[in-house]
Amino acid sequence: MRAERVDRFLVTCPEHVRWLSGFSGSSAWLVVGTREKVLLTDFRYRDQAAAQAPDWRAVITQNGLVACVRELAAGWGDSRVGFESAHLTVKDHRALTSPFKDGDTPLKVQWVATEQIIERELFVKDEAEIAAIARSAAIADAAFAEVLPLVKPGVTERDLAAELEYRVRKLGADRMAFPPIVASGPNAALPHAQPSDRRIRTGDMVTFDIGAQRDGYASDMTRTIAVGKASKKLQKVYGIVLEAQMRAVAAVRPGLSCVELDGVARSYIQEQGFAEAFGHSLGHGVGLRVHDGPSISWRSQETLAEGMVITIEPGIYLTGWGGVRIEDLAVVTGKGCRVLCSTPKELRIV
Repeated sequence: MRAERVDRFLVTCPEHVRWLSGFSGSSAWLVVGTREKVLLTDFRYRDQAAAQAPDWRAVITQNGLVACVRELAAGWGDSRVGFESAHLTVKDHRALTSPFKDGDTPLKVQWVATEQIIERELFVKDEAEIAAIARSAAIADAAFAEVLPLVKPGVTERDLAAELEYRVRKLGADRMAFPPIVASGPNAALPHAQPSDRRIRTGDMVTFDIGAQRDGYASDMTRTIAVGKASKKLQKVYGIVLEAQMRAVAAVRPGLSCVELDGVARSYIQEQGFAEAFGHSLGHGVGLRVHDGPSISWRSQETLAEGMVITIEPGIYLTGWGGVRIEDLAVVTGKGCRVLCSTPKELRIV
C-alpha cells in the first residue's frame, strides 16, 4: 500500500479474498488497512466467515457489498482507497463514487485504481500452496488414467468429458479447474475446442486438456493420444511437439525470462516448418486460478523465479486435419524445475 500511497485497499477478486483471508464463499470483499482487516459478506456466509477467517472482523451486510463499503467509507474522511481495477466492475465503481440517491452526502474518499498489486504477490507459491497444486495434479492424473480405457470408436467427446468430470470429483476434487477439453479428429485443430457429439473414429487423434481444483488450487495438463493407429503425419507432428515441450522443460531455471522460455519451444517448432501452426503462448502460471501469472509468451515482461508454478504447453494445429498439444505443470526450483504431472508423454495408441 505504501508504493501506491493509499490508506486502505478494497479487495474484490474472489481468489484474492480467499488468499488473504481464507474465506471461500462466493460473495465477499475485503477492506485492508494498516490496522484493519475487514471482511464484508452477507447472512448466507455468516458462520462460514467466522470459521474460515477468525482473524478478520466480519461485517454482515443486508443491502449489498457496495452499500456496505459506502457506509464504512463515510467514516474514512479524506483518505485514499485503492481498488483492483481489473476486478471491480464499472457498475460497482460508479456506485461507489456517485451518490446513491439525491440528497446523499458525497464521500470524501479518493478512489485510486491499482493494477497487479496482489497478482504479483501470487506469482511465487509457498510450500503449502505447491503441495495443494500437486494434490490437484495427482487427481487429474488419476482421473485421466481411469478414462483412458473408455476411449474407443463410437464414444462421443461429450461422453468422455462427462466421465472426466465425474472421476475428478469422485477422486477428491472440489470441482474441475475449468471445463474439460476433449477434441477428436479435426476438432483437435481448435486449441480450446468444446466437447461435442462427434463420435471417436479409428485413426483419430484425441486431445484431452483437464484440471482438478482442490482446496482452492488448480492443476492443468494436456495429453494427445491416437485411437487404433497413428498415421505417419500424426507421428511426425507429435514428435515435433514432444521435442519442443521437453526442450522447454529442460530449459526452465530461475532468472530465465519468460520470453526466452517461450522461444525455446517456439524456435524449434519454427525450424520444423510449423511456425504458423503454433499461435498461442507457451504457458502460464497456475494457482488459485488456472490461468494465473506469469505469462510464458513472447509478450511477457516477467522472469522466472523459484517457487513459480507454470504450464509448458506447445502445440501444432492444422485446420481440417487436427492438432497435438502436450502440457505439463512444473514448479520452478533452485536449479531447474519439478514436473507435477505423472501421466506419460510418449504417443499412446489406445
